[in-house]
Amino acid sequence: MLVGVMAAALAFAFASTVGEPQIDGAIAFENAHAPAHVHTDTTGPEHADVAEPEPVSRTVQSTIGLGVALLLYGTAIGGVFAMMFAFCHGRVGTLQPRATALLVGGLGFIATFLVPFVKYPANPPAVGEPDTIGRRTALYFIMMGVSLLAAVGSVLVARSLAPRLGNWNAVLVAAGAYVAVVALAGLLLPAVNEIPADFPATLLWRFRLASAGVQLVLWGALGLLFGALTNRAEQQRAVRQAMPDGLARTAT
Repeated sequence: MLVGVMAAALAFAFASTVGEPQIDGAIAFENAHAPAHVHTDTTGPEHADVAEPEPVSRTVQSTIGLGVALLLYGTAIGGVFAMMFAFCHGRVGTLQPRATALLVGGLGFIATFLVPFVKYPANPPAVGEPDTIGRRTALYFIMMGVSLLAAVGSVLVARSLAPRLGNWNAVLVAAGAYVAVVALAGLLLPAVNEIPADFPATLLWRFRLASAGVQLVLWGALGLLFGALTNRAEQQRAVRQAMPDGLARTAT
């Protein structure tokens, strides 16, 4: 979970630098193409229209709000990552801790983000109807659930086939089965297309690249940092085990 916090800090730096300018551009488009939200003040003698205040300012959203959200998300993902690593370590061929952590990070990025993202990519402000947000969220999580279940199933299939087919062939068969399952789910689930006709295509593309980049930084940092720290801990444990009992207790 501490590694998740460090990964979240790196993701925050990336999101602030690359992602927030795209959100600002989308908000500017939304403000230019939507009427101002006002309410009528009937208490005054002239019944003046007064603009509704923002519940949370844009400055707070892009700084404290973004940081807290990524911190909580990174901490939770770090805990899940540790459990995934514990399940895979020693059970995936002869991979060392660093390679296992990178494998878990890659599988986590693909299964929890990339596959659902291909079907239902992230949208900036001004894209998407407010009335369909519940339906779109449900569809996204259904796709994520299918992807996660298929990923777990493919790992189990690879392990069961490895004695008969060998590690390489077993992995290929399991990967093919995973692709087939998520591709079928992507075809069966309904599409969502609520992009305004005049929304800048370049802005949408940059926002989606930034969204993917934040997740890539988060999962990549988790894999690299967790692998390095775990590898170091195992090396230190091996050194202590090789020492005489007295020296090992002193080193501890």
